[in-house]
Amino acid sequence: MATYNGEKFIRQQLLSILPQLSSHDEIIISDDGSIDQTLTIVAQLDDQRIRVSRNEGLSGPLGNFEQAIQRATHNLVLLADQDDVWLPDKVEVMRSLLQTYDLVLSDCQVVDGSGLVIHDSFFRHRGSRPGFWNNLFKNSYVGCCMAFRRDTTNYIFPFPAQVHMHDWWIGLLVEAKGRVYFYQKPLIQYVRHGANASPTGEVGYNLIRQLQNRFLLLFHVVKRLVV
Repeated sequence: MATYNGEKFIRQQLLSILPQLSSHDEIIISDDGSIDQTLTIVAQLDDQRIRVSRNEGLSGPLGNFEQAIQRATHNLVLLADQDDVWLPDKVEVMRSLLQTYDLVLSDCQVVDGSGLVIHDSFFRHRGSRPGFWNNLFKNSYVGCCMAFRRDTTNYIFPFPAQVHMHDWWIGLLVEAKGRVYFYQKPLIQYVRHGANASPTGEVGYNLIRQLQNRFLLLFHVVKRLVV
């Protein structure tokens, strides 16, 4: 989990995750210099499974998530945003599917900050489907819905500084090199409250920037594959 000024939602998010974990699991939080009560709220939970690193200047979510993933010590990695809610069977489903696949992307419910459903299926709203070219053209790799085997870090690291976001990069690389599965049931409530650290899709980017994002992703994926 990458955090930055997430005091409004982080408690409910962690309380949705912790009951699903065993005593041997871990939550890695990489905080990019929060100046609100985010880390105080985390500390108040007083759970030994939560490991926090405090950082500054990590180039936003891209660098923050890269550091969080690097600190993970277990074989399976589930990405989490600071402001969503995990449904009760998320960890169990992901753990089972990752015995077969290198990366799993689940559907989600899209909700507002009050928990009201905006879209009951992100996949259906987005037209999501697997495939490298499908997702280069119209990305469905939302990080908070992703889980992957830790051995994929042998080729997804380091994140190129020029790529748009970590989740799109990871998804495309595993599409190219590994086994991907799209799980058709929602496993989280994906909260869109207007102050999220990253937009859904490429909201706010003009056509030139969107084309640049795809060119840079394709360039760096090809470069990584031929190394």
